[in-house]
Amino acid sequence: MNVEQRNELLQQMLETEMGGVKVYETALTCALNDDLKEEWEKYLEQTKRHVATVETLMQALNVPSLDTPGRLVVRHIGGSLVAAMKLAKGSAPPEAAEIVACECVVHAETKDHANWELLSTYGQSAEGDEKKAIDAAVEETEDEEDEHLYHSKGWCRELSIASLGMKAVLPPPEEQKDVKTAIGAARAKQTRKDLM
Repeated sequence: MNVEQRNELLQQMLETEMGGVKVYETALTCALNDDLKEEWEKYLEQTKRHVATVETLMQALNVPSLDTPGRLVVRHIGGSLVAAMKLAKGSAPPEAAEIVACECVVHAETKDHANWELLSTYGQSAEGDEKKAIDAAVEETEDEEDEHLYHSKGWCRELSIASLGMKAVLPPPEEQKDVKTAIGAARAKQTRKDLM
């Protein structure tokens, strides 16, 4: 097992979570829908906890926080997402800025979700205290990360459908059915016609 690459993953995970806090703070300034605001406020608080979870895991594994090249790229992408939302908010109609915010949240959560999946996979082959620390961190965050990604994708889809002048399902089926898996999200999406 490549411990050096595991450490790089942890650096990127920490930066992704820290950037996620900024993404949610900015996205909330673009949100118009009250249900979406409530969802993102919850995700913001959870993401703040995830920062602490990754910091605790890094301490347990004796991994110092460093500005690695990969981490700097993650920071740049997060900053770009925040800048995109600010640009949309300053130049586009509010409904369009809300959709841009949703898209930026989905971009951020896609990376975040992939990070946690990769750490979980690494943890399956780890042993001893390393395995215990990784498993505990994954267990603490897994369902929340799944919800962040799948629910946000649903919000993005439905707000985009509404912008086209079509009937949307708000809150989206993924949220109504509280999905936490890709299969659950696909099934929820299939029910949208029944929910309209």
